[in-house]
Amino acid sequence: MNSNVGESQNISKPPFFDGNNYGHWKAKMTIFIQSLDYNLWDLIVDGPNLPTVTLENEDVVPNPRNLYDDNDRKGVQINAKAKHIIICAINSNDFNRISSCISAKEMWDRLEVTYERTNQVKEAKISMLAMNMKCSP
Repeated sequence: MNSNVGESQNISKPPFFDGNNYGHWKAKMTIFIQSLDYNLWDLIVDGPNLPTVTLENEDVVPNPRNLYDDNDRKGVQINAKAKHIIICAINSNDFNRISSCISAKEMWDRLEVTYERTNQVKEAKISMLAMNMKCSP
């Protein structure tokens, strides 16, 4: 039995992003994550509820790990799982770009800003170039 699907994609591994065709990778990665656990996708879209504590001066800071309850541990665990899936799906340049992110949502958003804006800028330049060519005598 062949365990590969489509473009030789193993169904147990996330689609790999090599820095090209971000929109295609994003669509495949979205479906991949949702198929594993829709809670992972919700966390990436909505962000994690990482455990915090409010200090006397009303600053909100991360809760120390030794004070986590079972719900805190579950939230931190699902965030770590989502981060792991994203990291396994990217090249080393993108790893360096997102490895300092605390949440999977931050990672996803940073990739999105990096690549979707790049594509939008390219498309705008192409449109302007095409318009300028039409306007030239």
